[in-house]
Amino acid sequence: MMRQAVGKLHAATYARRMISRFAIAATLLVTSAPVLSQRAAPPAPARVDRQVAALRDAALKDDVAYDIVEGMTTEVGQRLAGTEAEARARTWSAAKLKALGFKNVRIETYRMPVWVRGEERAEIVSPVPQKLHLAALGNSGATPAAGIEAEVVIFPTYGDLAAAPDGSLAGKIAYVGNAMMKTQDGSSYGQAGVARFAGPALAAKKGAAAIVIRSIGTDTHRLPHTGTTYFPEGTTAIPAAAVSVPDAKLIEALAKRGKPVRMKLLLTPRQVGEQESGNVIAEVPGTDPNAGIVLIGGHLDSWDLATGAIDDASGVAITAAAAKRILDSGKRPRRTIRVVWFGAEEVGGFGGRDYAAKHGQERHALAAESDFGADKVWRLGMTLPDSAKPMGERLAAALAPLGIVRGSGSGGNGADIGPTVALGVAGVDLNQSGLDYFDTHHTPDDTLDRVDPENLRQNVAAWTAMLAIVANAPEEIGPVEREKR
Repeated sequence: MMRQAVGKLHAATYARRMISRFAIAATLLVTSAPVLSQRAAPPAPARVDRQVAALRDAALKDDVAYDIVEGMTTEVGQRLAGTEAEARARTWSAAKLKALGFKNVRIETYRMPVWVRGEERAEIVSPVPQKLHLAALGNSGATPAAGIEAEVVIFPTYGDLAAAPDGSLAGKIAYVGNAMMKTQDGSSYGQAGVARFAGPALAAKKGAAAIVIRSIGTDTHRLPHTGTTYFPEGTTAIPAAAVSVPDAKLIEALAKRGKPVRMKLLLTPRQVGEQESGNVIAEVPGTDPNAGIVLIGGHLDSWDLATGAIDDASGVAITAAAAKRILDSGKRPRRTIRVVWFGAEEVGGFGGRDYAAKHGQERHALAAESDFGADKVWRLGMTLPDSAKPMGERLAAALAPLGIVRGSGSGGNGADIGPTVALGVAGVDLNQSGLDYFDTHHTPDDTLDRVDPENLRQNVAAWTAMLAIVANAPEEIGPVEREKR
């Protein structure tokens, strides 16, 4: 990305210098060689409808999205899936969507297994006593009530853990490091995240009594990043936690001094059995029931360390605020816009699967979700049938004034819409910048003060333009071929 940007800068400077030098010569060439003017001109960019542009630009002054984020984080707070807090969030959300004027507002519930956090303490007892800051990973097992004390085996990467012989960690605590780099598209999350997603189960297979990992994050704050881990059927869950990045560096520095590192660890989370979660659904009714549904939204639940402002109160707020702008425009859209605030995304995507099970037979024209924080949208991705390609051109043109470039990637990515998209539904992605997202993701820092109202407004403007075009497009938005996920 940096080389590309520098190259473009140099090219632009060079071009400006050459224009004045060759202006006269270029004019002479054009007049003396008429054949040059017969070359095919580049295709004209798609025109932006005035109403679309007006809706987009008005959204740059939007206050609805921030009001939703502020209300949800202040009046509800953390919303751990399957708990009483998430139930309160559903009640709050349904009332809010009704007050905003949406139609057909309802809550659809389902059952799911629930894990809750307990006590969390850790310290290095030798070679130098040091307190640590950590958080249990979702689905972590528990230590005995008195905790455990054991030698720590240091694995700089997940690959090093994978190379350890089975049984070699019996009675020990595994530590896995994984330095995560900042990327605009968040692509480093998948590479670093495997230590959290699969590391605990792998350590259990190798006999470890417990595992601690370096937090999957790009910050240097002494705040741990939580998140779900997965133990396959037949694997007993061991205590699993993430230590803050500075504490991870401390553990590694101690290990480099050549003396054994011993840790005392106490984690008391528990599985409480099946509980209720649910999705909150609202609509902007369309005029043509045969044109299909435009599915948008984000997830209502959050981790319990903070109030889930960027993950994902911002996402549900952005999409709802944009849909409200279409609702209030005075013109019903051709397609019904369905806003869904999905439950239980953080702990396994239960809300998305339940929605697809209950509504997958309905005709969905297109799906999109917002679940990557509250920074500005910088890139557009689309997966559309050939019949809807002209609509895509109009969409790219309408988003360009907001600083959004058209990418070459697909659209319709996201855990919540994934099960519906997998049925062959077209998709759009409005990618937000992820450069700072993983500084805060899944930490106690995910609070309202991390949300920039101006960036939020740019998101609403982008989503408003997208909905104004997609929900009213005359083109048929039929099914698309999707690779199996």
